[in-house]
Amino acid sequence: MTKEIVIENTIQFVKKELQNAEGGHDWFHIERVFKNTLLIAKDEKVDVFIVSLAALLHDIADAKFNNGDESVGPKLAFNFLKTQQVNTATINHVVNIIKHISFKNSFDKNEEKFTSKELEVVQDADRLDAIGAIGIARCFNYGGFKNRALYNPDILPNLTMTKEAYKKSTAPTINHFYEKLLLIKDKMNTKTGYKIAEKRHVFMETFLSQFYNEWEGAK
Repeated sequence: MTKEIVIENTIQFVKKELQNAEGGHDWFHIERVFKNTLLIAKDEKVDVFIVSLAALLHDIADAKFNNGDESVGPKLAFNFLKTQQVNTATINHVVNIIKHISFKNSFDKNEEKFTSKELEVVQDADRLDAIGAIGIARCFNYGGFKNRALYNPDILPNLTMTKEAYKKSTAPTINHFYEKLLLIKDKMNTKTGYKIAEKRHVFMETFLSQFYNEWEGAK
C-alpha cells in the first residue's frame, strides 16, 4: 500500500469517526492542523509521512470527550494504522506524538517526556488552531458546549494550576485566554510556527481589549 493511499484512507477514517464531533474538534479542525503541519514541515527536516498521519489522527478520540481517558486516542490510531500495514516504527512514532501533543501536558513537569522534530511540527500546527480568530471561535464554542459563563470578573484566572486542575476547570471562557491561549506564542517550537503565532496573538489581544470595553458598556 502506497503512502498516498494510506493518507487518503486515514482522511476517510477520520472524517467518519468525527462526523458528530463538537465543532471545535471536528474534521475541519483536523484539516486545518493537517494543512498547517504541511506548511511548517516545508522548513523543517522531518518525515512528512509521519507528521501527516499524526496531524490527521491527533484528535481521533480527544480525552475531553472520553471521560478524560487519554489512552483511547492512541489505541484507536494504533489499531487503525495496523490495518493500513504501516510499519511498527512509524506507528509507534505517530502514537507517541498523539500521546504528547496536548497543551495540558506542559503543566505536569513529571510527565513522561518524548521529543522529536515531528512532534514539534504537529504540536505547533495544533497550537496555531487554538489561537487567533479560529482559536477564539473554538474557545467560545467549547465554552458553550460545557455551558460555561462567558466572563465573571469575580473569578480570576488560575495561572499556577496543575494538569489535573486544568482538566477539571469549569472557569469562565475568558479565563482560558490567560490560562492557555495567550501562553501559546512563547511555547512554539519552530520559526514558522512562531511567526504565524505572533500575528494571531496580537489579534487575541485586540479582541480582549474590545471585549472588556463592551463589557463595561458603550463609551
